Amino acid sequence: MSDYTQSQLTEQLKHLSTKSERDVLHPLTKIVSPSEPMDLQQIRAARQQRTSESSSSSVSSLPTEVLDPPSNQAQPNSTPTLASPQPQHTSFRRKHSIHKFNRSQYSLSSISSTPYGSTVPSMSSSPKDNFAREPPRIHAKLYCEDVAKNNKTAKDVLSRLSSDELRSVKTHTELAETANGVRMLAKNLSRATIQLDVKALMIVTKARDNALVYLTREVVEWILTNHTEITVYVDSKLEQSKRFDSKRMIKQYPNAAKHLRYWNKDLTLKSPELFDLVVTLGGDGTVLYVSNLFQKVVPPVLSFSLGSLGFLTNFKFDDYKSKLNHCLDSGVKANLRMRFTCRVHTAEGKLICEQQVLNELVVDRGPSPFVTNLELYGDGSLLTIAQADGLIIATPTGSTAYSLSAGGSLVHPGVSAISVTPICPHTLSFRPILLPDGMFLKIKVPLTSRSTAWCSFDGKVRKELSKGYYVTIQASPFPFPTVIASKTEYMDSVSRNLNWNVREQQKPFSSYLKPETRQMMVENDNGEDKPKENDDNDDFDINYSDQEETEEKTSSSNTTSETNSEDMSYLPLGGGTQTPTTNNQDDRCCYAHPHARVHLNGS
Repeated sequence: MSDYTQSQLTEQLKHLSTKSERDVLHPLTKIVSPSEPMDLQQIRAARQQRTSESSSSSVSSLPTEVLDPPSNQAQPNSTPTLASPQPQHTSFRRKHSIHKFNRSQYSLSSISSTPYGSTVPSMSSSPKDNFAREPPRIHAKLYCEDVAKNNKTAKDVLSRLSSDELRSVKTHTELAETANGVRMLAKNLSRATIQLDVKALMIVTKARDNALVYLTREVVEWILTNHTEITVYVDSKLEQSKRFDSKRMIKQYPNAAKHLRYWNKDLTLKSPELFDLVVTLGGDGTVLYVSNLFQKVVPPVLSFSLGSLGFLTNFKFDDYKSKLNHCLDSGVKANLRMRFTCRVHTAEGKLICEQQVLNELVVDRGPSPFVTNLELYGDGSLLTIAQADGLIIATPTGSTAYSLSAGGSLVHPGVSAISVTPICPHTLSFRPILLPDGMFLKIKVPLTSRSTAWCSFDGKVRKELSKGYYVTIQASPFPFPTVIASKTEYMDSVSRNLNWNVREQQKPFSSYLKPETRQMMVENDNGEDKPKENDDNDDFDINYSDQEETEEKTSSSNTTSETNSEDMSYLPLGGGTQTPTTNNQDDRCCYAHPHARVHLNGS
């Protein structure tokens, strides 16, 4: 009922005489027609028909399976045909494994200029506001039977979420059980050990740093020597690099001619499941670049810290050999980090840009000197009108980035929430807020705005928003899996990078004593004649608590209710300093310590 309202359909029904003409109307016409009511099954069938028709015109996700091209549709210089998107299987069985891929089909020469091939529809056919959320889709290597093997509640949740049974849930008890099952399932996901069975490993090196090219070469040489069955993909720009020197590597390692290949952005967008594991050599910016490369499903990401900041890089490069051996032999535990699906639309609703965001979406005033005027909608309702330098819509992962600098709160990656942080708001009452991850957000530049706005996605892609343009934000069905270093990696990274709640401990006073006094203190405290007592009963030379206890006992034994003079607030003799009056003359006296000396010359 997104395109037709009840009043419009009723008006059309008045001008129709035959039943054949009524059948041409919208599929949901009979639902609102009072003359021809439909039962629940017919309504559900009509809605499914409407959903299938609209999904064919919307931007679909990349399929998770790549099949061989049909023989009857073979064309010269054509790329492998992509299967139409199928709903993700709900069980965590590895039915759709990587063995369905034919790796020999993929090379840089076979990738066309269009990243998504023939699956990208016309930009003008995108719906304006679609609140329906896609089912989560993850890399085939992340499916594991251990997730729901020993948890009956998790299995029930999976079966319930995969059918129409969830729509029929009406009681609060059933909703509570479903919510609890989802939490238990998410908890088991982070605890499950995933055997990767790596056949293709992708290495992403930090840009604009030639020293890391030599480190990349050493890592590739070590993998080719110790894991001869793994195919290593490096950046295509290193193929002609003199520092990387691929020709010399092929001469030294015979298997390099077969197992050393190169990736580019078109290859990652075209076939993301070609790679079983991604290794990054750099900082958090390199990890964000990986998120930009994989706009759909993402392989597990193992990040080694070689940058200036490391909230996402929790592995030290010095231990890369042992860590890689452990991941390849014993498996990994992955944290599915939340991402955003951001779409930019024109005033007419035409889709002009779509990006997956790992950190944040920023809508700011750009080069304009005027304060932006942005309308923020949540699930179709106006939440607020922001007059500020901009708005930051951040994920829990991005809460330690731009949002934190603008005054936003730290959010644990395990918390499913959307952080809305204003940038220099015009009102002091506009504080950051956390919204549920199920909310569909829209930021619109009103037609009455004094200037345009600009939006940026993870600081990589930047688009101008003219008057009437808007950008939609919702939780992405394609999470970003990162290999877990330890159970406390998030708190360790916050403490390491932000010095969170770090304070200097009090030093023992004995460090200030002279050697003679320190020796005397040791003799007095550790003397043989001193009785052994608990710390709570130590005999302190100065102890204000003993005096307070004695006074309490004395006051409680008295029958009168007189107040102890020491418990009263201090009042100097003679009334103290007089309170100044409302006039501008201040005739109060100045009191100083008797031994204080006042020098008017400042010396």
